[in-house]
Amino acid sequence: MPGWGYNYKERGQTVTIPAFLFGFLVSTFLGASFHLWKNGGLGRLLLYLLLSWIGFWGGHFLADNLGWTFLSIGPLRFGLALLGCLILLFIGHWFSLIKTTPSHQHSK
Repeated sequence: MPGWGYNYKERGQTVTIPAFLFGFLVSTFLGASFHLWKNGGLGRLLLYLLLSWIGFWGGHFLADNLGWTFLSIGPLRFGLALLGCLILLFIGHWFSLIKTTPSHQHSK
C-alpha cells in the first residue's frame, strides 16, 4: 500500500520548496486552530505556532532519518510530522497550565 511501511530508497530525501510551504501552512493552521480551540492571547498564539512548527518538522525529520514513510506526501513524511505536531501542542499546552506560586518562608 503506498504511503505505508519502511523504504530505504526514499530515505534522506531533501524537502522541496513546495513540500516545505505545504508543511509550513499545515503546521501553522494546526497551531492557529489549537489556539482558537484552547483560547489565549497573543503570547499563547506565538507559543502554539512555535510548538506546531517544531513538532511538525521534528516529526518529519525523525521519520525521514528512520526511513518511515507513513502517509508520505512526496518528500514530506506527513504522518509522523502531523503526530509530532499534535503531541508537542498538547504537551506544551499542558505545561503552560502550570501555575507557580512564590514560596513564603516564615521566620521565627
